[in-house]
Amino acid sequence: MKDSLNRREAGHHAGRWLGALGAALAGLSGPFGTLRAQTAMPRILVGFPAGGSVDVSARRVAEAWRGRLSETVLVEQRVGAGGRLAVVALKDAPADGGTLLMSPSSMFTIYPHVYRKLAYKPESDVIPVSPIANATCGFGVGPMVPASVKTLGDFVTWAKARPEQAAYASPAAGAMPHFLGDQFQRAAGMKLTHVPYRGAAPGLQDLMGGQIASGCFILGDFLPHLASGRIRILGVTDRQRSRFVPEVPTFGEQGFAGILGVETYGLFLPPRTPAAVVDKVFDLARVALREKQVVEGLAKLGFEPLTMAPADYARRLATERATWGPIVQASGFSSDD
Repeated sequence: MKDSLNRREAGHHAGRWLGALGAALAGLSGPFGTLRAQTAMPRILVGFPAGGSVDVSARRVAEAWRGRLSETVLVEQRVGAGGRLAVVALKDAPADGGTLLMSPSSMFTIYPHVYRKLAYKPESDVIPVSPIANATCGFGVGPMVPASVKTLGDFVTWAKARPEQAAYASPAAGAMPHFLGDQFQRAAGMKLTHVPYRGAAPGLQDLMGGQIASGCFILGDFLPHLASGRIRILGVTDRQRSRFVPEVPTFGEQGFAGILGVETYGLFLPPRTPAAVVDKVFDLARVALREKQVVEGLAKLGFEPLTMAPADYARRLATERATWGPIVQASGFSSDD
């Protein structure tokens, strides 16, 4: 009886949300119309600090929905445990479409291989809705490395000759850049010490200050600092060059074809969310990415806009989860945190 009541209550909330959303979508001249009957205040959970790329991406989407989906769309920080607290909060949220998560794909593709005590199941505790953007990674060097080092091959030669200085920064232990750097050192046959930081900002500060030789970060983290001339990006980890730094070759172009790392930043819903609600949120995601201010805002982060149907996104995440398993295992890194 209790389960029947819970299902009836969830259906009531979903029906109310869908009714209001349907009225908005069928409404006035815009793609959403204006939703005035919405009683619940939608919120997008973010597991990383305000001002970071995940937070900014969520706020761009919230701005596109504000006044259309609802008068207010909240972006709510649930910071902690490397973003995992926000996933747990989503898992336990009502399945009525009122709570979403903006998250990098690593939470569901890499973390399952890193954390022995992960508090959520990536296959069943979230519903992927759609990516919002692709974000490639880059490998760069600072003033500790001489200007004559212009390619990844040059860096390998430099690092092998100076093993005491050969180190790379990443935004966190267990993050995608950590494992990309580890792949690089193993593929090149060099010893490159990993130095994890608490986020990209302090790592980039040390890189620009000459305290560490190199760093692997999301490409967008590098972009604001390139004009200073104190950071040089030597390679990007996508199959093709980035339009943001078209002069920088890929790892594959430089003889390291197996080193690929493209993060998706995507929207997720709680488990048991009705399929009709998932489809409506997917429609909202697609419309948000037609908004000029959203696309321009993502470009400032070095992100390429991207949408993908929920089932396709789920398959992509499953494929990437299988791909990253042996990469993480080869690194020897795991955590009980």
